Amino acid sequence: MENSILNKKYYYSWWKNIDKTIFSIIILLFIVGLFFSLVSTSLVASNKLNTNDFSFFFKHSIFIFLGLTIIFFISSIEIKKLYKFSILMFFLSIFFLILVPLIGVEVKGSKRWLDFILVPRFQPVELIKPFYIVIISMILSNNFNLNINYKYLVSLFIAIFIAALLMIQPDIGQTLLILSSWSILIFASGVNIYIFSIFILLSFSSLLYVVMFVPKFAYIQKRIFSFFNSETGTHNFQSDKAIESISSGGFFGKGLGEGTLKNRVPEAHTDYIVSVISEEYGVMSIILIIILFLFYIYCVIKKISFEKDDKVKLILTGCISIILIQALIHIGVNIRLFPTTGMTLPYLSYGGSSIISISFLSGIILNLTKRRVNR
Repeated sequence: MENSILNKKYYYSWWKNIDKTIFSIIILLFIVGLFFSLVSTSLVASNKLNTNDFSFFFKHSIFIFLGLTIIFFISSIEIKKLYKFSILMFFLSIFFLILVPLIGVEVKGSKRWLDFILVPRFQPVELIKPFYIVIISMILSNNFNLNINYKYLVSLFIAIFIAALLMIQPDIGQTLLILSSWSILIFASGVNIYIFSIFILLSFSSLLYVVMFVPKFAYIQKRIFSFFNSETGTHNFQSDKAIESISSGGFFGKGLGEGTLKNRVPEAHTDYIVSVISEEYGVMSIILIIILFLFYIYCVIKKISFEKDDKVKLILTGCISIILIQALIHIGVNIRLFPTTGMTLPYLSYGGSSIISISFLSGIILNLTKRRVNR
Protein backbone atom coordinates (compact mmCIF):
# COMPACT_ATOMS: atom_id res chain seq x y z
CA MET A 1 0.00 0.00 0.00
CA GLU A 2 2.79 2.38 0.92
CA ASN A 3 4.65 1.58 -2.32
CA SER A 4 1.49 2.28 -4.31
CA ILE A 5 1.13 5.71 -2.70
CA LEU A 6 4.80 6.51 -3.38
CA ASN A 7 4.40 5.48 -7.04
CA LYS A 8 1.34 7.70 -7.42
CA LYS A 9 3.23 10.63 -5.92
CA TYR A 10 6.17 9.95 -8.24
CA TYR A 11 3.98 9.84 -11.36
CA TYR A 12 2.04 12.90 -10.22
CA SER A 13 5.25 14.83 -9.61
CA TRP A 14 6.52 13.86 -13.07
CA TRP A 15 3.27 14.91 -14.75
CA LYS A 16 3.04 18.12 -12.75
CA ASN A 17 6.51 19.32 -13.72
CA ILE A 18 6.77 18.11 -17.31
CA ASP A 19 6.22 20.59 -20.15
CA LYS A 20 2.86 19.29 -21.35
CA THR A 21 2.93 21.15 -24.66
CA ILE A 22 6.25 19.63 -25.73
CA PHE A 23 5.18 16.22 -24.41
CA SER A 24 1.89 16.40 -26.37
CA ILE A 25 3.74 17.29 -29.60
CA ILE A 26 6.10 14.33 -29.15
CA ILE A 27 3.19 11.94 -28.54
CA LEU A 28 1.29 13.35 -31.52
CA LEU A 29 4.32 12.90 -33.81
CA PHE A 30 4.67 9.30 -32.67
CA ILE A 31 0.96 8.65 -33.29
CA VAL A 32 1.20 10.17 -36.77
CA GLY A 33 4.26 8.00 -37.46
CA LEU A 34 2.46 4.89 -36.21
CA PHE A 35 -0.55 5.59 -38.41
CA PHE A 36 1.56 6.09 -41.52
CA SER A 37 3.57 3.00 -40.63
CA LEU A 38 0.33 1.02 -40.74
CA VAL A 39 -0.76 2.32 -44.12
CA SER A 40 2.70 2.35 -45.74
CA THR A 41 4.17 -0.96 -44.54
CA SER A 42 1.27 -3.41 -44.65
CA LEU A 43 1.59 -3.64 -48.45
CA VAL A 44 5.37 -3.95 -48.18
CA ALA A 45 5.01 -6.85 -45.73
CA SER A 46 2.39 -8.49 -47.93
CA ASN A 47 4.69 -8.39 -50.94
CA LYS A 48 7.69 -9.73 -49.02
CA LEU A 49 5.84 -12.47 -47.15
CA ASN A 50 3.12 -13.23 -49.75
CA THR A 51 0.40 -12.75 -47.16
CA ASN A 52 -1.73 -10.04 -45.59
CA ASP A 53 0.76 -9.27 -42.88
CA PHE A 54 1.18 -6.38 -40.43
CA SER A 55 4.51 -7.46 -38.97
CA PHE A 56 6.17 -4.11 -39.83
CA PHE A 57 3.40 -2.24 -38.03
CA PHE A 58 3.60 -4.48 -34.96
CA LYS A 59 7.39 -4.05 -34.80
CA HIS A 60 6.95 -0.30 -35.13
CA SER A 61 4.39 -0.36 -32.30
CA ILE A 62 6.78 -2.31 -30.05
CA PHE A 63 9.60 0.15 -30.70
CA ILE A 64 7.32 3.12 -29.98
CA PHE A 65 6.23 1.51 -26.70
CA LEU A 66 9.91 0.97 -25.85
CA GLY A 67 10.60 4.56 -26.91
CA LEU A 68 7.88 5.93 -24.61
CA THR A 69 9.37 3.94 -21.74
CA ILE A 70 12.77 5.47 -22.49
CA ILE A 71 11.23 8.96 -22.63
CA PHE A 72 9.59 8.50 -19.24
CA PHE A 73 12.79 7.14 -17.67
CA ILE A 74 15.11 9.82 -19.10
CA SER A 75 12.72 12.69 -18.39
CA SER A 76 12.10 11.62 -14.79
CA ILE A 77 15.65 11.15 -13.45
CA GLU A 78 17.58 13.89 -11.70
CA ILE A 79 19.66 16.13 -13.93
CA LYS A 80 22.96 15.05 -12.35
CA LYS A 81 22.06 11.41 -12.90
CA LEU A 82 21.16 12.27 -16.50
CA TYR A 83 24.67 13.62 -17.08
CA LYS A 84 26.29 10.54 -15.53
CA PHE A 85 24.02 8.21 -17.50
CA SER A 86 24.83 10.11 -20.71
CA ILE A 87 28.58 9.70 -20.15
CA LEU A 88 28.15 5.95 -19.62
CA MET A 89 25.91 5.54 -22.68
CA PHE A 90 28.23 7.65 -24.82
CA PHE A 91 31.24 5.41 -24.21
CA LEU A 92 29.09 2.30 -24.65
CA SER A 93 27.79 3.56 -27.99
CA ILE A 94 31.35 4.46 -29.09
CA PHE A 95 32.35 0.87 -28.30
CA PHE A 96 29.49 -0.41 -30.48
CA LEU A 97 30.48 1.97 -33.29
CA ILE A 98 34.06 0.67 -33.19
CA LEU A 99 32.69 -2.87 -33.54
CA VAL A 100 30.80 -2.04 -36.75
CA PRO A 101 33.81 -2.31 -39.17
CA LEU A 102 34.88 -5.51 -37.40
CA ILE A 103 31.70 -7.55 -37.03
CA GLY A 104 29.07 -5.32 -38.63
CA VAL A 105 26.40 -6.46 -41.08
CA GLU A 106 26.98 -5.30 -44.65
CA VAL A 107 23.96 -4.13 -46.61
CA LYS A 108 24.29 -2.76 -50.16
CA GLY A 109 28.03 -2.16 -49.78
CA SER A 110 27.84 -0.38 -46.40
CA LYS A 111 28.61 -1.70 -42.92
CA ARG A 112 26.42 0.35 -40.59
CA TRP A 113 24.62 -2.23 -38.47
CA LEU A 114 25.34 -4.70 -35.68
CA ASP A 115 23.28 -7.85 -35.46
CA PHE A 116 22.54 -8.95 -31.89
CA ILE A 117 20.30 -11.83 -30.85
CA LEU A 118 17.86 -9.67 -28.90
CA VAL A 119 18.32 -6.55 -31.05
CA PRO A 120 18.75 -7.53 -34.71
CA ARG A 121 19.98 -4.93 -37.20
CA PHE A 122 20.94 -2.22 -34.71
CA GLN A 123 22.62 1.01 -35.96
CA PRO A 124 25.06 2.31 -33.29
CA VAL A 125 25.28 5.86 -34.68
CA GLU A 126 21.62 6.39 -33.77
CA LEU A 127 22.45 5.63 -30.13
CA ILE A 128 25.46 7.96 -30.19
CA LYS A 129 23.66 11.11 -31.35
CA PRO A 130 21.71 12.10 -28.21
CA PHE A 131 24.61 11.41 -25.82
CA TYR A 132 27.14 12.99 -28.17
CA ILE A 133 25.16 16.24 -27.86
CA VAL A 134 25.23 16.02 -24.06
CA ILE A 135 28.99 15.23 -23.93
CA ILE A 136 30.00 18.05 -26.30
CA SER A 137 27.79 20.52 -24.40
CA MET A 138 29.30 19.44 -21.09
CA ILE A 139 32.82 19.96 -22.44
CA LEU A 140 32.06 23.40 -23.87
CA SER A 141 30.30 24.62 -20.71
CA ASN A 142 32.43 23.06 -17.96
CA ASN A 143 33.69 25.32 -15.17
CA PHE A 144 37.26 24.04 -15.03
CA ASN A 145 40.04 26.56 -15.52
CA LEU A 146 40.71 25.58 -19.11
CA ASN A 147 41.36 27.85 -22.03
CA ILE A 148 38.26 27.96 -24.22
CA ASN A 149 40.36 26.90 -27.22
CA TYR A 150 41.27 23.65 -25.43
CA LYS A 151 37.58 22.96 -24.97
CA TYR A 152 37.03 23.44 -28.67
CA LEU A 153 39.95 21.15 -29.50
CA VAL A 154 38.72 18.37 -27.20
CA SER A 155 35.20 18.59 -28.59
CA LEU A 156 36.59 18.72 -32.14
CA PHE A 157 38.66 15.59 -31.51
CA ILE A 158 35.52 13.72 -30.38
CA ALA A 159 33.54 14.93 -33.39
CA ILE A 160 36.31 13.97 -35.85
CA PHE A 161 36.81 10.58 -34.17
CA ILE A 162 33.10 9.73 -34.57
CA ALA A 163 33.07 11.16 -38.11
CA ALA A 164 36.08 9.00 -39.04
CA LEU A 165 34.32 5.86 -37.77
CA LEU A 166 31.26 6.80 -39.82
CA MET A 167 33.37 7.43 -42.93
CA ILE A 168 34.77 3.90 -42.67
CA GLN A 169 31.26 2.42 -42.91
CA PRO A 170 30.75 4.62 -45.11
CA ASP A 171 27.91 6.93 -44.02
CA ILE A 172 28.33 10.47 -45.34
CA GLY A 173 24.86 11.58 -44.27
CA GLN A 174 25.40 10.83 -40.58
CA THR A 175 28.94 12.23 -40.81
CA LEU A 176 27.56 15.56 -41.99
CA LEU A 177 24.94 15.44 -39.23
CA ILE A 178 27.59 14.89 -36.52
CA LEU A 179 29.84 17.68 -37.83
CA SER A 180 26.92 20.07 -38.37
CA SER A 181 25.62 19.59 -34.83
CA TRP A 182 29.15 20.20 -33.47
CA SER A 183 29.36 23.40 -35.53
CA ILE A 184 26.04 24.63 -34.13
CA LEU A 185 27.11 23.90 -30.56
CA ILE A 186 30.42 25.74 -30.78
CA PHE A 187 28.72 28.63 -32.57
CA ALA A 188 26.12 28.82 -29.80
CA SER A 189 28.88 28.66 -27.17
CA GLY A 190 30.35 31.94 -28.50
CA VAL A 191 33.30 30.83 -30.62
CA ASN A 192 35.36 33.42 -32.46
CA ILE A 193 33.76 33.85 -35.88
CA TYR A 194 37.14 33.64 -37.66
CA ILE A 195 37.98 30.30 -36.02
CA PHE A 196 34.49 29.06 -36.86
CA SER A 197 34.82 30.11 -40.52
CA ILE A 198 38.23 28.44 -40.84
CA PHE A 199 36.83 25.17 -39.43
CA ILE A 200 33.86 25.21 -41.81
CA LEU A 201 36.19 25.83 -44.76
CA LEU A 202 38.59 23.06 -43.73
CA SER A 203 35.76 20.60 -43.10
CA PHE A 204 34.13 21.30 -46.45
CA SER A 205 37.48 21.01 -48.26
CA SER A 206 38.30 17.72 -46.50
CA LEU A 207 34.94 16.17 -47.33
CA LEU A 208 35.19 17.35 -50.92
CA TYR A 209 38.64 15.79 -51.25
CA VAL A 210 37.47 12.49 -49.76
CA VAL A 211 34.44 12.28 -52.05
CA MET A 212 36.34 13.27 -55.19
CA PHE A 213 39.61 11.36 -54.79
CA VAL A 214 39.13 8.41 -52.40
CA PRO A 215 37.97 5.33 -54.40
CA LYS A 216 35.86 3.98 -51.51
CA PHE A 217 33.55 6.97 -51.82
CA ALA A 218 33.21 6.89 -55.61
CA TYR A 219 29.52 5.94 -55.28
CA ILE A 220 28.87 9.26 -53.50
CA GLN A 221 30.60 11.14 -56.30
CA LYS A 222 28.37 9.37 -58.85
CA ARG A 223 25.30 10.12 -56.76
CA ILE A 224 26.18 13.83 -56.58
CA PHE A 225 26.95 14.05 -60.32
CA SER A 226 23.72 12.26 -61.21
CA PHE A 227 21.84 14.62 -58.88
CA PHE A 228 22.99 17.61 -60.94
CA ASN A 229 22.67 15.76 -64.24
CA SER A 230 19.64 13.47 -64.28
CA GLU A 231 20.74 11.90 -67.58
CA THR A 232 23.81 10.23 -66.03
CA GLY A 233 23.34 6.78 -64.53
CA THR A 234 20.44 5.45 -62.48
CA HIS A 235 21.20 7.09 -59.13
CA ASN A 236 18.17 9.37 -59.45
CA PHE A 237 15.63 6.56 -59.72
CA GLN A 238 14.41 6.82 -56.12
CA SER A 239 14.39 10.63 -56.07
CA ASP A 240 12.56 10.79 -59.41
CA LYS A 241 9.90 8.36 -58.23
CA ALA A 242 9.55 10.28 -54.95
CA ILE A 243 9.01 13.65 -56.64
CA GLU A 244 6.60 12.03 -59.12
CA SER A 245 4.59 10.66 -56.21
CA ILE A 246 4.42 14.08 -54.54
CA SER A 247 3.26 15.65 -57.80
CA SER A 248 0.67 12.95 -58.49
CA GLY A 249 -0.75 13.31 -54.97
CA GLY A 250 -1.53 16.97 -55.48
CA PHE A 251 -2.90 19.06 -52.62
CA PHE A 252 -5.16 16.43 -51.06
CA GLY A 253 -3.73 13.10 -52.22
CA LYS A 254 -5.03 10.01 -53.96
CA GLY A 255 -6.59 8.53 -50.86
CA LEU A 256 -5.82 5.84 -48.30
CA GLY A 257 -4.00 2.88 -49.85
CA GLU A 258 -3.98 4.39 -53.36
CA GLY A 259 -0.29 5.33 -53.38
CA THR A 260 2.22 3.24 -55.34
CA LEU A 261 5.59 4.63 -54.21
CA LYS A 262 5.83 2.28 -51.21
CA ASN A 263 5.72 -0.64 -53.61
CA ARG A 264 8.09 0.80 -56.23
CA VAL A 265 10.96 2.19 -54.16
CA PRO A 266 12.93 0.05 -51.67
CA GLU A 267 12.71 1.24 -48.04
CA ALA A 268 10.23 3.99 -48.94
CA HIS A 269 8.69 3.69 -45.46
CA THR A 270 12.00 4.85 -43.95
CA ASP A 271 13.90 7.09 -46.40
CA TYR A 272 10.91 8.42 -48.39
CA ILE A 273 8.08 8.50 -45.87
CA VAL A 274 7.30 12.14 -46.75
CA SER A 275 6.69 11.18 -50.39
CA VAL A 276 4.55 8.20 -49.34
CA ILE A 277 2.42 10.46 -47.14
CA SER A 278 2.16 13.19 -49.78
CA GLU A 279 1.06 10.77 -52.50
CA GLU A 280 -1.84 9.41 -50.48
CA TYR A 281 -2.81 12.43 -48.37
CA GLY A 282 -1.52 15.37 -50.37
CA VAL A 283 0.93 18.21 -49.90
CA MET A 284 -1.38 19.74 -47.28
CA SER A 285 -0.61 16.85 -44.91
CA ILE A 286 3.14 17.50 -45.30
CA ILE A 287 2.62 21.21 -44.62
CA LEU A 288 0.77 20.32 -41.41
CA ILE A 289 3.61 17.99 -40.35
CA ILE A 290 6.19 20.72 -41.04
CA ILE A 291 4.12 23.21 -39.01
CA LEU A 292 4.04 20.68 -36.15
CA PHE A 293 7.84 20.33 -36.26
CA LEU A 294 8.26 24.12 -36.37
CA PHE A 295 5.94 24.57 -33.38
CA TYR A 296 7.93 21.90 -31.53
CA ILE A 297 11.18 23.76 -32.26
CA TYR A 298 9.59 27.07 -31.22
CA CYS A 299 8.48 25.62 -27.87
CA VAL A 300 11.99 24.34 -27.10
CA ILE A 301 13.66 27.59 -28.21
CA LYS A 302 11.23 29.52 -25.99
CA LYS A 303 12.38 27.38 -23.05
CA ILE A 304 16.03 28.01 -23.97
CA SER A 305 15.47 31.77 -23.91
CA PHE A 306 14.40 31.59 -20.24
CA GLU A 307 17.14 29.16 -19.19
CA LYS A 308 20.07 30.46 -17.13
CA ASP A 309 22.27 27.34 -17.06
CA ASP A 310 24.66 27.44 -20.05
CA LYS A 311 25.03 23.66 -20.06
CA VAL A 312 21.27 23.12 -20.29
CA LYS A 313 21.04 25.79 -22.99
CA LEU A 314 23.67 24.07 -25.12
CA ILE A 315 22.17 20.60 -24.71
CA LEU A 316 18.69 21.80 -25.66
CA THR A 317 20.12 23.73 -28.62
CA GLY A 318 22.01 20.64 -29.79
CA CYS A 319 19.04 18.30 -29.36
CA ILE A 320 16.57 20.46 -31.24
CA SER A 321 19.19 21.28 -33.91
CA ILE A 322 19.91 17.64 -34.68
CA ILE A 323 16.16 16.97 -35.01
CA LEU A 324 15.76 20.01 -37.29
CA ILE A 325 18.76 19.16 -39.49
CA GLN A 326 17.67 15.55 -39.88
CA ALA A 327 14.12 16.59 -40.79
CA LEU A 328 15.38 19.17 -43.30
CA ILE A 329 17.70 16.64 -44.95
CA HIS A 330 14.95 14.03 -45.17
CA ILE A 331 12.41 16.45 -46.65
CA GLY A 332 15.09 17.95 -48.94
CA VAL A 333 15.92 14.50 -50.35
CA ASN A 334 12.23 13.76 -50.91
CA ILE A 335 11.66 16.96 -52.91
CA ARG A 336 15.02 16.55 -54.69
CA LEU A 337 16.82 19.49 -53.09
CA PHE A 338 19.60 17.15 -51.88
CA PRO A 339 21.15 13.92 -53.17
CA THR A 340 19.91 10.66 -51.63
CA THR A 341 21.37 10.15 -48.14
CA GLY A 342 19.20 7.52 -46.46
CA MET A 343 18.24 9.87 -43.61
CA THR A 344 15.09 9.00 -41.67
CA LEU A 345 12.45 11.52 -40.61
CA PRO A 346 12.43 11.83 -36.79
CA TYR A 347 9.35 10.28 -35.10
CA LEU A 348 7.65 9.32 -38.37
CA SER A 349 9.98 6.97 -40.29
CA TYR A 350 9.91 3.23 -39.69
CA GLY A 351 13.02 1.85 -37.98
CA GLY A 352 13.88 0.66 -34.48
CA SER A 353 17.26 2.39 -34.18
CA SER A 354 15.79 5.70 -35.33
CA ILE A 355 12.90 5.50 -32.85
CA ILE A 356 15.19 4.63 -29.95
CA SER A 357 17.49 7.55 -30.85
CA ILE A 358 14.70 10.10 -31.08
CA SER A 359 13.23 8.76 -27.81
CA PHE A 360 16.48 9.45 -25.96
CA LEU A 361 16.60 12.93 -27.49
CA SER A 362 12.97 13.55 -26.52
CA GLY A 363 13.58 12.33 -22.98
CA ILE A 364 16.56 14.68 -22.62
CA ILE A 365 14.51 17.61 -23.96
CA LEU A 366 11.63 16.88 -21.57
CA ASN A 367 14.02 16.47 -18.64
CA LEU A 368 15.73 19.81 -19.23
CA THR A 369 12.54 21.75 -19.98
CA LYS A 370 10.52 20.55 -17.01
CA ARG A 371 9.88 22.78 -14.02
CA ARG A 372 12.42 22.54 -11.21
CA VAL A 373 12.10 24.04 -7.77
CA ASN A 374 15.87 24.07 -7.25
CA ARG A 375 18.02 24.44 -10.35
